[in-house]
Amino acid sequence: MHRDADRVLAAWSPPPSGEGQEALRAAYRDHLAAHPDGVWRECRAGHLTASALVIDPARERVLLTLHGKLHKWLQMGGHCEREDTTLASAALREAGEESGIAGLRLLPGGPVALDRHRTPCAWHLDVQYAVLAPRDAVERISEESLALRWFGYREAGEVADGSVRRLIAAARARL
Repeated sequence: MHRDADRVLAAWSPPPSGEGQEALRAAYRDHLAAHPDGVWRECRAGHLTASALVIDPARERVLLTLHGKLHKWLQMGGHCEREDTTLASAALREAGEESGIAGLRLLPGGPVALDRHRTPCAWHLDVQYAVLAPRDAVERISEESLALRWFGYREAGEVADGSVRRLIAAARARL
């Protein structure tokens, strides 16, 4: 997983409007160079996480989760698990688990954005993907969420924080 993360970050091209994204990419790569365990939650100096914005492009909306601990509307995501072989597979797994939607597909082109944020236990160096929901998508809430809800692009920007707004903009630019 560590090798995949470094490969993904080395090849990744930040979105054109991605202020600070190049600096984050460099910081993530430095973190991985300094911490062989930098993709696992046990790394107390911080660790990579993988998230995915669930998009229904036909209806111009995104699915957000009201996070159980943070009480914020966010994209699906979380820690990399030992069975995950790539960051992309971790993001896709998290999106499926937290949304309950079968048949999600990764938006081609790799990650769409990066975000670094502090949690009570460590820094999360989030590698953010986007996934496309099938036409007949039916969401199902997981135990990690207080709620799931589809939001139009503009509406999502009104309830979510800056990180989610930047992720939505980057994903839409790639669609």
